[in-house]
Amino acid sequence: MKKLHSFWRWAMGDGRFTPGRLGCIVCFLLMPLGNPKILAADLASDFSAANELYARGEFANAATAYEKILQTGGQSPALLFNYGNAEFKAGHLGKAITAYRKAAFFTPRDAELRANLAFVRNHVQGATVGKSWWNNWIGTLTLNEGALLTAGLFWTLSGLLTVRQLQPAWAVKLRGVTRLVLTLSVCSGAVLGLAAANHFRASVAVVTGAEATAHSGPFDDAQSAFTAHDGAELSILDRHGDWVQVTDGAGKIGWFSNKQVEILPGA
Repeated sequence: MKKLHSFWRWAMGDGRFTPGRLGCIVCFLLMPLGNPKILAADLASDFSAANELYARGEFANAATAYEKILQTGGQSPALLFNYGNAEFKAGHLGKAITAYRKAAFFTPRDAELRANLAFVRNHVQGATVGKSWWNNWIGTLTLNEGALLTAGLFWTLSGLLTVRQLQPAWAVKLRGVTRLVLTLSVCSGAVLGLAAANHFRASVAVVTGAEATAHSGPFDDAQSAFTAHDGAELSILDRHGDWVQVTDGAGKIGWFSNKQVEILPGA
């Protein structure tokens, strides 16, 4: 498992100013907007203090310190990454996976984050719903990045069509480029639609306790259906009040109370 880094070292890493790291920095700097009473300097100080707790091996205390920062209303990939590390070291697989998955919404291509998430998942016992290669592929870009790419392609296509109307002599020369941009626009829009549907409709429940028992119905007195272990990721099938119906990927179906799981959007 990758070790904890300070915010700036984790954000800048090898010195390359990549879009993902830029987003990490921007998200962290904008965190005070979630609570105007808290200054950026205070957040940076709290973040450093939590890192020091982690460095001293006080992983549970470090996790609590990171969580308090998250409760101010702001989230950044750096904060979530370190929080996930602390929860894993404290023995809380579900909370670690939840933190990493939330960080991946900001920086889905971060190699270190993906490595840590895979490492923790390997420690989860029992059945869990794995991500398909298709979900991994469409999750390469964030929804914002996908929307910007699709919008850029459509604007480019509009520009080409406009030029062909204004300059008929260029129509033949621009035919191949126009067809290519049209194809890319349609494909990009389709992938964006699938990614959005997966994010907003294919919710996942992550077990955040040592062991959680699923019930046959959405009430405490219902018969036990199956048991899931800490860190298990389960596909949500239905919801009823404070309960969610899930499947564990092995054909078992049951109901969990919202208190037993952390509900996340699809990847």
